[in-house]
Amino acid sequence: MAAGETEAAQQQIDEIEALSSIYGEDWCVVDEDEKIYCIKINDCVDQPKWTLCLQVILPPGYPASEPPIYQLKQNLGESILYLWVEKIREVLIEKAQSSDPEPNIKKTSEEVDEDDGDDFLLDYQPIQEDPIKIVNYIASESQEVDEELPSIHHGNPITDRRSTFQAHLAPVVTPRQVKRVLEKLYENKKIASATHNIYAYRIYCEDKQTFLQDCEDDGETAAGGRLLHLMQILNVHNVLVVVSRWYGGILLGPDRFKHINNCARNILVEYNYVHSVEESSKQAGKSNKIRKDNKKRTEH
Repeated sequence: MAAGETEAAQQQIDEIEALSSIYGEDWCVVDEDEKIYCIKINDCVDQPKWTLCLQVILPPGYPASEPPIYQLKQNLGESILYLWVEKIREVLIEKAQSSDPEPNIKKTSEEVDEDDGDDFLLDYQPIQEDPIKIVNYIASESQEVDEELPSIHHGNPITDRRSTFQAHLAPVVTPRQVKRVLEKLYENKKIASATHNIYAYRIYCEDKQTFLQDCEDDGETAAGGRLLHLMQILNVHNVLVVVSRWYGGILLGPDRFKHINNCARNILVEYNYVHSVEESSKQAGKSNKIRKDNKKRTEH
């Protein structure tokens, strides 16, 4: 497999894991080998009136050189091509006006066998300076005085086969705040003793209209990049997410990445950085009702 195909395959894996975490039971794997997936989309979670199934096929060159192949399995009984065209145009205009740089993802080791990250973890004790050394350099570039420590929130833990995952979140607007939050978290002995503390952050620079973003695996190969990819898909701004993992002695394989993503998404939803599927459906329903009410007023 060529280097470009390998990179595309890894990007597909990252996106599939992120979408699976975001959509939960509404995400369905039709054929893993052929890369065929289905997403159930409805107008209301509790008692949906309209439900569509979007089936997608990911070709080998997606996302770099080939578009996904998609098909709607149901229709709404009305013309929708104009809406599609205008929504695509909206996305293209937004992309043209944005100069969002590619993430600068640093890895602590080369990608190896899927389970290699777990093989030596029982006696591993993290060095506290390592997970924050990247932001130390960035923060030292600024001569500003120390900024106020942001509030830090802790999510509900997820436990699977004696491994425990827990997310921590803090609002941040500068790399110095990222550094301070990481240092504060490491003052907690339980967090400091975690096998891995994976983190990613995204800071929107208003003046340059770009994102300052970075991530750290802390020994869990590619986990930081996958966490950052999830945050990019969710389009969250000015936030740091740290996921601690305490290894329980049983290899989890790819499931560990699913738990990392789920922990991160849950805490982002809990603190209103992203809407849950239920809230999105309710908000869409309210917006449609407002538009209909306005239309009725103009007609009378």
